[in-house]
Amino acid sequence: MHNKNLQNIYHFIDNLNIRNIFDYNKNFCLIYRNYKSKINKKKLIKYKKACKKLGVKFIISNNLKLAFKLRLDGAYIPSFNKELNHRKFGNFQNFILIGSAHSISEIRHKEKQKVEQIFLAPLFKTKKSNKTLDVLKFNNLTKFTKKPIIALGGINKSNIKKLKLINIDGFAGIRYFENNKNVKKT
Repeated sequence: MHNKNLQNIYHFIDNLNIRNIFDYNKNFCLIYRNYKSKINKKKLIKYKKACKKLGVKFIISNNLKLAFKLRLDGAYIPSFNKELNHRKFGNFQNFILIGSAHSISEIRHKEKQKVEQIFLAPLFKTKKSNKTLDVLKFNNLTKFTKKPIIALGGINKSNIKKLKLINIDGFAGIRYFENNKNVKKT
């Protein structure tokens, strides 16, 4: 059922501090998501090499052209990216294409974009939004696709156990991993 290249635990990062890679084990995939500043390609290549050496997958958000060009492990397509012709940049083995959705229509759009996994969000309350899917709505939305589902949004130490109640293939986070440094090595 699962593609051997797909990960189950994703951590969104917004900086390329190489020292932080040593905090992760091989079950992780790092998603570089920085929409505020210009991407430093040299630093990105150096980070990619360090990840590869440690066996940690590394993908970039919303820049498929660069992901293909630098032969990163994959690309993340955010829900606001509606482009359908992203495969024009190339196609090579072991490239992970994932994307996020918040509704049935966005799930369908991610399927048209041919993503391998769908990040469904927000599961719980986040700093940016009080609007949540919560467990019941989340499980209902997972029924609308056969793609592997990754839970995203508001996951923290107090609600992590609720992940056992939902139909997921993995989870992703930002603050959960920043606030719980020791979980990266388990």
